[in-house]
Amino acid sequence: MYMNDGIDRGIPLGLGMALAQNSDALSHFAGLPVSERQQIIERTHSIGSKKEMRSFVDNLSKQWNVM
Repeated sequence: MYMNDGIDRGIPLGLGMALAQNSDALSHFAGLPVSERQQIIERTHSIGSKKEMRSFVDNLSKQWNVM
């Protein structure tokens, strides 16, 4: 399931939910160029659980220094 944000098929629901729980990461993600957001979305296709997705987003937040 996808949430439409104008990127091809949209944001996978799990990624959208994890980003919604981390407002700083969500703001940063939304400000990225479409190509960078698409790369992140493609990296999430192998994530199989809510816990893994939350960890993925938290790690992105640390890389972006938004936590």
